[in-house]
Amino acid sequence: MTEDIEQEEQPLLLLVDDDPTFTRVLARALTRRGLRVNTAGDAEEAMQLARQEQPDFAVLDLKMEGDSGLVLLPRLLELYPDLRVVILTGYSSIATAVEAIKRGACNYLCKPADADDVLTALLSEQADPESLVAEHPMSVDRLQWEHIQRILAEHEGNISATARALGMHRRTLQRKLQKRPVRR
Repeated sequence: MTEDIEQEEQPLLLLVDDDPTFTRVLARALTRRGLRVNTAGDAEEAMQLARQEQPDFAVLDLKMEGDSGLVLLPRLLELYPDLRVVILTGYSSIATAVEAIKRGACNYLCKPADADDVLTALLSEQADPESLVAEHPMSVDRLQWEHIQRILAEHEGNISATARALGMHRRTLQRKLQKRPVRR
């Protein structure tokens, strides 16, 4: 019975990511740091778990099968307005970081992130824009990719409107969007 009380006093974190290996490793590391962790592989499973037991924190993958972390974020905050949420992604861009913060995330992390990074992001008072800026300047290709992502976000994903705003042909923009983001 004492064990049950101690477990209930531990903060509950909801970890939502469609990569089972990453989820398992991060959940184990966060458990070792004193959190109880519920894991989900998609947004619907996450909502079911959140309704069953109120989490204190959530870590959401940005890109998942089905609804993305950006779609899940406001749904979780509607249930629990004080929930502290970090968006975690392997495909970072300034546009998605800004969008995540606008939608209510307390922070935004780029993969690979470890348990200490996640805890620091969850417990920091506000998102640190400096953490999004690398020590080394971005390449011209990366700057172009970031700019395209920002304009695309401004036009709510509309390829034709984005191409017009950028002054390029729609097919050219589609080809650029199909490429993987440039790392640096």
